[in-house]
Amino acid sequence: MTNPYVPLLFLAAIGGGFAVFSVVAGSLAGPKRYNRAKLDAYECGIEPTPHASGGGKVPIKYYLTAMLFIVFDIEGVFLYPFAVAFNKLGLFALVEMVLFIITVFVAYAYVWRRGGLEWD
Repeated sequence: MTNPYVPLLFLAAIGGGFAVFSVVAGSLAGPKRYNRAKLDAYECGIEPTPHASGGGKVPIKYYLTAMLFIVFDIEGVFLYPFAVAFNKLGLFALVEMVLFIITVFVAYAYVWRRGGLEWD
């Protein structure tokens, strides 16, 4: 009888070996012609501008978009198990899921009404 972790360790060794092989092969086979432009940070074609010492201000719209993504992502995480076990859960679970969806829909309507989905 073998240890049940042997296949897992074998898979981790294969993955680690592939990662090391890829880095080494890329450094050996890649071009060696470096210049100033290649060593600069890529800024989407825009010349980089100096930032304030404190990091500068980030628009609040980024945080709001991230929070909206998390709210609707969590909704999906709760809907998948419900959909899989729908036949076994009964009427109580159906009512609870309808209340959950209504709550999320109210939040969605509120954000839509306040203009949270418009990117300026």
